[in-house]
Amino acid sequence: MDERQWLTERFEQHRSHLRAVAYRMLGSVSDTDDALQEAWLRIRDRDAASVENMQAWLTTVVARVCLNMLRARRNRREELSVRVPDPVVSFEEDGPEDEALLATSVGLALLVVLDALTPAERLAFVLHDVFGVPFGEIATVLDRSEEAAQQLASRARRRVRNSPEPDRDLAGQRRVVDAFFAASRDGDFDGLLNVLAPDVELRIDGGVLREEASLVLQGADAVARHTATYSNLYPFVRPAMVNGAAGAVVGPRGRLFSVMAFTVTEGKIVQIDALVDPERLAQLDLRLPPSSGS
Repeated sequence: MDERQWLTERFEQHRSHLRAVAYRMLGSVSDTDDALQEAWLRIRDRDAASVENMQAWLTTVVARVCLNMLRARRNRREELSVRVPDPVVSFEEDGPEDEALLATSVGLALLVVLDALTPAERLAFVLHDVFGVPFGEIATVLDRSEEAAQQLASRARRRVRNSPEPDRDLAGQRRVVDAFFAASRDGDFDGLLNVLAPDVELRIDGGVLREEASLVLQGADAVARHTATYSNLYPFVRPAMVNGAAGAVVGPRGRLFSVMAFTVTEGKIVQIDALVDPERLAQLDLRLPPSSGS
């Protein structure tokens, strides 16, 4: 076996871990794939036979690529009013899939918080707090002191601490989400208030093509009044797992209109993140299950 083939096998062996790192760093499935491709191009001609910990080495390579991508993204991204990270969606009939497992325990609500961090803060937090990478290695990636890396992670940790923690009971989450859609279907304002936390936040990302749909609403009254206007979409709602939690897709006439992620905490919906950007929805390449309204 030549060195290139050996290194290829090692890279593939750790691909699922590297995808998990990159997705948490970038919050984008397409960018995750690009990051792994770029990482491979960087190392494919390297002599890695002497590397003692292959996963740790590959993790730092991917982290550097992601850091550069985050910095470039901040410099070039158009300032849209709302940004919802790429959801990872699966349907119950699909069974467990790698992408669904990738998103387990990293809900969109957390990714929204991570998006608000600086690239260096995000890298320090994700590598250390999520994947247990020592601060000495993180400092090398950031080209900073170990103490500075610790401070970056600490600042990020304070921000993340305020993000809602979803209930672990998936069946309970589903009951709450189903009750939300049933109340929306019936125009039941009180029913909506019953499942929404008082300080619930609704985020809708319409991207460039549906920029007029983008908004952020806070408070149960405001969210209930807004969601009640979409009762005609109820026949096209299909339950789905979105980033490891109970969510839904909306697909009138078999065309994907929205992916909705719900954060349910203590039996109440505390955050709703909806992606309605046609460009990014098309990139998900979802095969919608049939619906009674299709």
